[in-house]
Amino acid sequence: MLKKIGFGISVLSVFGLSSCRSYKGPVTDHFDGDLFYNPWSRYQTTFFDVMKWKLTAKTVEWPQSVKNNPFPVIDPQYQQGDVTVSFINHASFLIQVGGLNILSDPVFSERTSPFSFAGPKRVREPGIAFDALPRIDAVLVSHNHYDHMDLSSLQKISDKHSAKIIVPLGDKGWLESDGVKNVDQMDWWETRELSPDVKVHFAPAQHWSARGVTDKNKSLWGSFLIEFKGKMIYIAGDTGYGPHFRMAAERFPSIEVALIPIGAYEPRWFMKYAHMNPEDSLKAFRDLGAKKAIGMHFGCWQLTDEGIDEPAEDLRKQMSLAKDEAEDLKLRFLIPEVGGTYHYQF
Repeated sequence: MLKKIGFGISVLSVFGLSSCRSYKGPVTDHFDGDLFYNPWSRYQTTFFDVMKWKLTAKTVEWPQSVKNNPFPVIDPQYQQGDVTVSFINHASFLIQVGGLNILSDPVFSERTSPFSFAGPKRVREPGIAFDALPRIDAVLVSHNHYDHMDLSSLQKISDKHSAKIIVPLGDKGWLESDGVKNVDQMDWWETRELSPDVKVHFAPAQHWSARGVTDKNKSLWGSFLIEFKGKMIYIAGDTGYGPHFRMAAERFPSIEVALIPIGAYEPRWFMKYAHMNPEDSLKAFRDLGAKKAIGMHFGCWQLTDEGIDEPAEDLRKQMSLAKDEAEDLKLRFLIPEVGGTYHYQF
């Protein structure tokens, strides 16, 4: 294991310099032999874009802390079913399907940062405490940004549950160098069998990757589909709006429920390519042909300029603008309570 500095990370990790951070593999339509990219567009923001954002930001202040509701409201129509989806926080869900307990992008740490003393700090506690988790069979990590791939949480899950941990190409080295075991990495459109009844598929997303200052796009990013009884649970990960939603729907036309980002989207000129706003989220929902959706990627860490309640307010506004569809969308696209559990009959 790499030599640690005082706050629990390696010196090399901060700068993305470890030799295990470089993926080696054949050239594909989204990997040029050195870097990964989105094949429909290789647009990337620059350092100067970042500086422009920071110098011109009109950031809405968030509260320092928000208490979770002790008894989340669950719509009666979701009281019965053989699949449950519980919202932990941000992009973290506990998905119980086919007798398995699966976590997506689990982050239980205080900050989404390489440092324990700086960076975005959570304003809400996890909806399910780490010690209250059931036995975890598998973990799905969409990409290596700190608000999605939290090494501290993955280490604890590995130690306590010996779960199978699935990451995109290029991220296995990050985890193994920090003592995380049973790690598998996937390319787009690959499939893994978790049990005779449950499969996981890895699909494209429109995003990027980096853990340090020298490893941008050295690892892949993507979305997941969990298949059970011929139906799918789609987990978008972190993504801008793009053609990949229709691509997933063409390959997997039976998406029962989709977990779709609705937050971290302002300012649009900077965030649009990598993060969806609620208008984009509804487009993605339609493209996927999903029966139901649950919003995510909001209300826990302030990563962008919008207020803490704006994603939910904007999504409700966008649904109301749909006129004849408005009431149907409000029933089908849920804004979850932190800690809320939603049941689906597959």
